[in-house]
Amino acid sequence: MDFALTTEQEMIRSMVRDFAENEIAPSAAIRDEEERFDRTLFEKMGGLGLAGIPWSEACGGLGADYVTYVLVVEELSRACASMGVTLSAHISLAGWPIFTYGTEEQKQRFLRPMAEGRKLGAYALTESGSGSDAGAMRTTATRDGEFYVLNGSKMFITNAGEAEIYVVFAMTEPGLKHKGCSAFIVEKGTPGFTFGKKEKKLGIRSSPTMEIIFDECRIPYQNLLGLEGEGFTIAMRTLDGGRNGIAAQAVGIAQAAMDASVAYAKHRVQFGKPIGQQQAVAFKLADMAARIEAARLLTYQAAWRESEGLSYGKESAIAKLFASDTAMAVTVEAVQIFGGYGYTKDFPVERYMRDAKITQIYEGTNEIQRLILSRMLLAD
Repeated sequence: MDFALTTEQEMIRSMVRDFAENEIAPSAAIRDEEERFDRTLFEKMGGLGLAGIPWSEACGGLGADYVTYVLVVEELSRACASMGVTLSAHISLAGWPIFTYGTEEQKQRFLRPMAEGRKLGAYALTESGSGSDAGAMRTTATRDGEFYVLNGSKMFITNAGEAEIYVVFAMTEPGLKHKGCSAFIVEKGTPGFTFGKKEKKLGIRSSPTMEIIFDECRIPYQNLLGLEGEGFTIAMRTLDGGRNGIAAQAVGIAQAAMDASVAYAKHRVQFGKPIGQQQAVAFKLADMAARIEAARLLTYQAAWRESEGLSYGKESAIAKLFASDTAMAVTVEAVQIFGGYGYTKDFPVERYMRDAKITQIYEGTNEIQRLILSRMLLAD
């Protein structure tokens, strides 16, 4: 087994780390405070080729693998978790289903401008009554000649409002439950497609999250993604890869919290010596390091399997579950190490803790990951 990164992967990671530290990190706290998405940063990522990391050059992408992709999300998330999830949703959730199920015309029309960073993507599955229970969705798509007419709404949509291209799931045969779900590509600006409430969130506050609404929204038949009735399969397969992105985001958040804690522990003096020399703090740091490294290896393993064309559903569930729990545990301990200072906005660890929580919830809650894994075990 080879655990070494390739020369190309190391070069891309170094480039992204420099970009994240110099371009993204300096404004992270103020963007969080103002709940402000900075489109310029995404455009700069596009200029570096990051908006289409795993897509082929024929589709406008970088032609790299999924290990490179999770490396990039991890490095972005160390600087700003909001920018990490912006890219993760854009690539894993919006780009992947178009790349995998789209026609050549759809790839050139929709995926190419996404891969080149000219357009931003989003994924619309969740509804007010169907979060973990995706089969309970109520948004419908009715065939009308050469069009589909969409009616309904979606909530908690990452990148909504800013994104130009949306992968939307709706019921074409509601009576068939999961088997009656289909996937569509919907463009911002289509008549009948509007935006509702913008969420005010605990964390990832500079990542826009909004409700989207369809009211007699007519889209061309050619915007059907895959086949009618294939939507649920597309949605679930998409989420497998999405979990790799969220696992990488969680690793990045946890690493940032540990880096801050180590630096603080070296210089904060209590009882006559730096707190890092005191066992209570030193052991916290050791546990952080062990859990982060395990989470990172699980994430890289899942991404490697995806790159190799191997099954990775189980591995992505494990990586997302462990990495997100690690991010939450590490950031809570980071705040504890900083003490009263950690509870203030003078230091970034309170933001890391707020950002970490969502990784246990989206792309399938951790309870759903445990359900997935237990079913796999019991099926054997």
